[in-house]
Amino acid sequence: MTNTTSEPDRLPVSILTGFLGSGKTTLLSKLMHHPEMDRIAVIVNEFGEVGLDDALVMESNEDVVLLNSGCLCCTVRGDLVDTLKRLFKDRAKGNIPDFDRIVVETTGLADPAPILHTMMADPFLVTRFRLDGVITVVDAHHAMEQFDKQFESVKQAAVADRIVLTKIDVTDAEMVSAVEKRLYELNPAAPVIKAIQGDVAPSVLFDAGLYNPKTKSADVGQWLREEAYRATEGHVHHHDHGHDHGHSDDNDHDHDHDHGHGHHHDVSRHDDHIHSFVLYFDEPLEWNRIAGALDMMAQTHGANILRIKGLLNLKELDDDQPVVVHAVQHMFHPPAKIEKWPSEDRRSRLVFIVRDLEKQTMESVMNSYLALEFA
Repeated sequence: MTNTTSEPDRLPVSILTGFLGSGKTTLLSKLMHHPEMDRIAVIVNEFGEVGLDDALVMESNEDVVLLNSGCLCCTVRGDLVDTLKRLFKDRAKGNIPDFDRIVVETTGLADPAPILHTMMADPFLVTRFRLDGVITVVDAHHAMEQFDKQFESVKQAAVADRIVLTKIDVTDAEMVSAVEKRLYELNPAAPVIKAIQGDVAPSVLFDAGLYNPKTKSADVGQWLREEAYRATEGHVHHHDHGHDHGHSDDNDHDHDHDHGHGHHHDVSRHDDHIHSFVLYFDEPLEWNRIAGALDMMAQTHGANILRIKGLLNLKELDDDQPVVVHAVQHMFHPPAKIEKWPSEDRRSRLVFIVRDLEKQTMESVMNSYLALEFA
């Protein structure tokens, strides 16, 4: 089990994704020339796509360009793992200017999950880089149609830590509002940042991960954002499990079933299949049991589990340090201890973002596994 005390030594990596035509390239071009991008390396697919102005280039070779802003631009050579390793080693040897952060551009049709898997699984990357967050660019003018027809665009928005809403200047206000509402239903925890012609301050896009460089410690609250997910759950399910394991939040709510979506549910809409929820566990958990339950979920439902974030209170630890877990589909990041709980609430909690999986199903699987008697 890793410890977040090593986080400052690992380089933060942000994944920039967005559907074709969303304005991702425009955003990236503006970012690379922004003064705040000093000491940041950007990995792009092709130099030509981001329109590098020769007048703004200080140094260049076949694969790396240093801009006047201090931003280092690098193209993918081979696969992403090879590129990240090459950047890290060239930085260590002094072959390229030093940098403190990496931004990785994905292709327009890219599912961000494989890149996240790579960041979580490769031994070299895990010990030298940390995932800061997923930044998804959404075209306000075409988002509704894309969400209806292209599941990848929905998935990109659902797993995002930050969403940049573009083309708001050429989209009527009513449509922009409708897109914002739909994004909130898809991903209530991700701040939506409006941008015209790619003008966004880099500072609002970064530091979305668990480690907060300003406080030099873990910021579970801003990373987990469980309240945002909990607020969008349609209603709370009450179960008498006969034991004190996973359940919904313990606040009772009067509710009806008009959730105010502002649209008719059409089974063909991809985002109607995606939802999020939080499971809580009142008593400290045994690591082997919770790890086994999560592993079983990943193996049986991995394709439909877009993301899991969690904070665990484990029986095996007597130092009052919680453990954070993070998964994308079937791939789990190594669990890590953090220094302290974010509040007095010591309950374990798991945030799920899923497709076509009911909360009751996941809750039942979890409770069944936790209740098993092992020899």
